[in-house]
Amino acid sequence: MACYREEFSITTRSHDELVDVTERVRRVVERSGARDGLCSIYTPHATAAIAINENADPNVCTDVLEALRKMVPDHAGWLHDRVDDNAAAHIKATVLGPSQSVPIAGGKLMLGSWQNIFLCEFDGPRDGRRVVVSTLF
Repeated sequence: MACYREEFSITTRSHDELVDVTERVRRVVERSGARDGLCSIYTPHATAAIAINENADPNVCTDVLEALRKMVPDHAGWLHDRVDDNAAAHIKATVLGPSQSVPIAGGKLMLGSWQNIFLCEFDGPRDGRRVVVSTLF
């Protein structure tokens, strides 16, 4: 088995935002030389997450963010807001999780027709949100 790892940075522009990173992940998979295996996409931030969802309709991202805002409202009396006032961002990131795995077949990510990979920002805007892409093949 071989492993390849590469990372890139994303600058976010909003407090809550989904940034499509699919093409950047695809390029990493191509550079890795993996034909069949597994791709892991991970962000090492406590207030960001990685998600896979539709990107054909831009309202999907809007609706996902709105649903998360309703489920985890800002300034709802969260105990750890006393430290840096971003408790809701920590909770949203925990709900979605810091990583996703996608199979690789024939050198390509096995995403569904309407699936894309997103960095989910919950405490932005930020410079230098890291995305780590690893392939195991």
